[in-house]
Amino acid sequence: MRRRSVSKNRVLIVDDEELYRRALERILTRQGHLVSSTSSGADALKFIAQESVDLVLCDFQMPGMNGLEVVKRIHETQPDLPCILITGFGSAERSLEALGAGAFWNLEKPFEQERLDVIRRLVDQAIEHGQLKSENRRLQQELQSRYKFDRIVGRSAALRQMLSMVEKIADSESTVLVTGESGTGKELVAQALHYNSRRSGKPLVTVNCGAIPEELLESELFGHVKGAFTGAQKRKLGKFEYANRGTIFLDEISEMAPGLQAKLLQVLQDGEFSRLGGENDVKVDTRIIAATNRNLEELSLIHI
Repeated sequence: MRRRSVSKNRVLIVDDEELYRRALERILTRQGHLVSSTSSGADALKFIAQESVDLVLCDFQMPGMNGLEVVKRIHETQPDLPCILITGFGSAERSLEALGAGAFWNLEKPFEQERLDVIRRLVDQAIEHGQLKSENRRLQQELQSRYKFDRIVGRSAALRQMLSMVEKIADSESTVLVTGESGTGKELVAQALHYNSRRSGKPLVTVNCGAIPEELLESELFGHVKGAFTGAQKRKLGKFEYANRGTIFLDEISEMAPGLQAKLLQVLQDGEFSRLGGENDVKVDTRIIAATNRNLEELSLIHI
């Protein structure tokens, strides 16, 4: 059976004390990592600027640039690179300083034999955390690229005017109504609005109001409490709560029943609602984008 090759992670150790630097080098090399080391923060920053690194272990107290400053300087250019600060003495205050500077954790000297497994696990967790952050950032950038305005193709003056308006309001907090015939790209416009706004890192939740029966739509949007109706065996969160701090796209808003529109109006005005069958108000910070292929004024529905 052929053993699968595993790529090694590059770890940089920054410590002015050679004894501890060499000890960590041995521990992490035996763990299978590629290990490099420097004796100062300035040298560490130069190394990181030239080489790809998966984790930095940096001493807290060093001549010149201390560990806190090193971590802060690293995260100015590489915010996803995990850093572990090493201290000669531990305290709650020192740990808070480390975490406040953006360090993944605070590791205490000396590196005693009985603590080696803890150190190895901490290193693996920090590397995995950095990789997940980097992958999440890459996917977010990919999403933003996917929904850039130039992906909406067309040459007409009306389309160019519409795209100009979308670009201007994308990063606002305004509620938006998108109108147009079926198949004209209303959902694509909603996606462009969300992924080019400051809410792009939060969910975009889509609800087709015309595809959900009237008696179920209120529960779908606002959730319900246990016992709210027959079959409601437990509490359910609604789409507005899932979209908190993000955006909810209400497609075919014209199909919403008048009674439910009043509840939607409360969300628009106050940013709060009550779950179906519930008594307490739920606060949300959700931007609303709605769409319809019908004339709301003629239907005498609410204006969004």
